[in-house]
Amino acid sequence: MSLIPGPEDLYLFHEGNLFQSYRMLGAHLTIEAGVSGVRFSVWAPHAREVRVVGDFNRWDGSKHVMQKISLWGVWSLFVPAVKEGNYYKYEIATSGGATLHKADPYAFWSEVKPGTASRIASLEGYEWADQAWREKRKTTSAFHGPMNIYEVHLGTWKKKPDGGYYTYRELAEDLVEYVKDMGYTHIELLPLAEHPYDRSWGYQATGYYSVTSRFGTPKDFMYFIDRCHQAGLGVIMDWVPGHFVKDDHGLRRFDGEPLFEYNDPARADKPEWGTLSFDFSKPEVVSFLISNALFWMDIYHIDGLRVDAVASLLYLNFGKPREMWVKNTHGGDENPEAIEFIKKLNRTVFGYDPHALMMAEDSTAWPLVTAPVHDGGLGFNYKWNMGWMNDMLKYMEMDPYFRGGSHSLLTFSFMYAFSENYVLPLSHDEVVHGKKSLLNKMPGDYWQKFANLRVLYGYMMSHPGKKLLFMGGEFGQFDEWKDLEDLDWEMLGYDSHLSMHRYVRDLNHLYLREAALWELDHQPEGFAWIDPHDQKQSVATFMRKSSDPEDVLVIVSNFTPVYHEHYRIGVPYAGEYVELFNSDAGEYGGSGKLNSGKLKTEEIAWHDRPDSLHIGLPPLATVIFKPIKIKRKRSKANRGRSRADA
Repeated sequence: MSLIPGPEDLYLFHEGNLFQSYRMLGAHLTIEAGVSGVRFSVWAPHAREVRVVGDFNRWDGSKHVMQKISLWGVWSLFVPAVKEGNYYKYEIATSGGATLHKADPYAFWSEVKPGTASRIASLEGYEWADQAWREKRKTTSAFHGPMNIYEVHLGTWKKKPDGGYYTYRELAEDLVEYVKDMGYTHIELLPLAEHPYDRSWGYQATGYYSVTSRFGTPKDFMYFIDRCHQAGLGVIMDWVPGHFVKDDHGLRRFDGEPLFEYNDPARADKPEWGTLSFDFSKPEVVSFLISNALFWMDIYHIDGLRVDAVASLLYLNFGKPREMWVKNTHGGDENPEAIEFIKKLNRTVFGYDPHALMMAEDSTAWPLVTAPVHDGGLGFNYKWNMGWMNDMLKYMEMDPYFRGGSHSLLTFSFMYAFSENYVLPLSHDEVVHGKKSLLNKMPGDYWQKFANLRVLYGYMMSHPGKKLLFMGGEFGQFDEWKDLEDLDWEMLGYDSHLSMHRYVRDLNHLYLREAALWELDHQPEGFAWIDPHDQKQSVATFMRKSSDPEDVLVIVSNFTPVYHEHYRIGVPYAGEYVELFNSDAGEYGGSGKLNSGKLKTEEIAWHDRPDSLHIGLPPLATVIFKPIKIKRKRSKANRGRSRADA
């Protein structure tokens, strides 16, 4: 079958509307005129000549000169006898007389670093076994289901004794089993597009269509995703359309001129990161990026993308010194081309897969990020709640005895909790570059550090919004993330860390069982305050509710190390309650101050409610109560009726 790009595909590509351009461009194994080989196609409009070089022609470009098949610069050539695994690049003769050697922007596989060549790979033939998962996604609403995400950097989750990486296939056993056992619902992967520098963590890519070869082949990665789905785990991948690296073999000045980047250096340069911005005014760049988003879902069955650094897309001058500032045609700071790109991206993705996850990592107050495009929004279905994260970590780092003066940091997020569809993130960005690990951010002695972290996790799990925790946080990694080494798994040999690990596992499984913690996450009806005002004692008390009006949880979080032996809370129903969960339990490393047995309400009005519970409130703890027997009260008008009348 010939894979020569046809006129219709070329037209759509140059219009910015070819959303599976990876089926036209790149290197494709095929048979033409009865001969097996590879059809190479590349976009290079400024090139004087383009040649294919590789290990199959001794890197001699004179043997395989490409033909220009589009007035707007698409080149193509069929090379016989090239096979899967062969290495190649494009040799580009520029209009200025230079010769460049570039990796294929659409390559499906790359040479293992520090090599920079592309490799021939077939993406056909893998036999997927995740049909049940994909069918379930069609009938399950993410908004009304549990979503508890384990964020992972595959290169440092675990390493082999010799310092080598675990492969995709090995991780498909070890990591998947671990995440499932811990009670998470999704794995979020730091970017896996091919990248030259380990310490960019994948956020500065060269091969947008090439899953990194650090951990194996494209089909090995398919196996990893397949096993995740078979285990009932969704997979989200970080995706970076905001910028790319300046490495010579990559996209920068691809054909000798600015191509994927803006022509104007003031718009192209991202000095904060040493990278370049994509030029969203070029239709071919739009085709390239939107196709790439669909590629991961189409070819690899990824369930969704977390779109990195959305603020850097929305604003022209994000992270730039004032002397580099530019204005749009209306005199503003917004990037209208990028905004239109975002909207087009989300419309296209949801047109392809209405059940996909498209999450914005956005640190701004831009409105309607998760509203549909047709309602004036950007079209994402989730946004990371960076405000909640910043407020909570600032609050938790305070001396507990002085938190009362900053009580609003604890409660303010509820003022806007339903303005977007939020994910509450405690991500990798909070545990690197001297910020310290989550555990080490906590004040106090060793016991108080763990107790503070437990109360934070309990409060987070009870707060409206989906959840995300970066690897290592589940057992109280004491050092911040060391991005060249694996996690400090040896910490599980210490009781405090083992107890924290047990705590997070039990908390996660509690979350899965209790619909009140997730069914109405994005609706005000799923939450109600009981007492947001106890700043003197740094206590917050509230309810979470499911669609069943009697399915209610009462959450009390005490952010000081003071034990309140006599603490009263108003409750929604009279009757009997049980303590469902207590972060102060001895098995979690706490002081063991529990509320045992059945707790009966009293007709003592409290917190504007006619009935209340008397509880013991442990130090630095989140405690969750649930009604097990609701007492039906007769109205005052009926209390005097006789048996005969009844």
